[in-house]
Amino acid sequence: MYAVIETGGKQYRVSKGDVLNVEKLGVEDGKAVEFDKVLVLNDDKETKFGTPYIEGAKVLAKVKESGKGSKIIVFKYKNKKDYRRKQGHRQPFTTVEITALKGTGAAPVKEKKAVQPKADAKTEKAAAAKLAKTEEKKSAKADKQAKEKKAEKPKASKPVKVSSAMKKDELIAYAKDNGIEIDEKATKAVIIEAIEKAEKK
Repeated sequence: MYAVIETGGKQYRVSKGDVLNVEKLGVEDGKAVEFDKVLVLNDDKETKFGTPYIEGAKVLAKVKESGKGSKIIVFKYKNKKDYRRKQGHRQPFTTVEITALKGTGAAPVKEKKAVQPKADAKTEKAAAAKLAKTEEKKSAKADKQAKEKKAEKPKASKPVKVSSAMKKDELIAYAKDNGIEIDEKATKAVIIEAIEKAEKK
């Protein structure tokens, strides 16, 4: 039987009786400690995997001692800059002994799909009849609108009246369309007067 636990940002494969060094826990020597972040659990029959952790699974351990690892030298140097820095580091750790693996983890609960009730035959017939009536009303309305459009007569366009609001080019074009002789070099007022006289005849 074994388990994979997570502590201090690292993962460890453990079994009962194993002794290992983990990141500093801040627990006094001789006291019990519990790891509840169990990623994998094997009980010699089946292996279960968490998402990411297995609910209800725990690994019990006992703190044996706390200490520091071997010294690591950190040396920084820059060429031709008279820059040198030397620093030592000892990583703290906690030695634990695994005493028990507990819990098999809760099995994931499957969501039940909601069963939709079947519609009665009477309800289906009533819905079909209602839909048919709606379509008949729509087609009748469309036919009525088409007949009304055919019956409508086109409105006669109103004759264009000459006014001072019209531009000189528009007045000259109007005179040409209606066969009125004018002097195109004349002023706007003279052209309007000539058109009005010609229309009164």
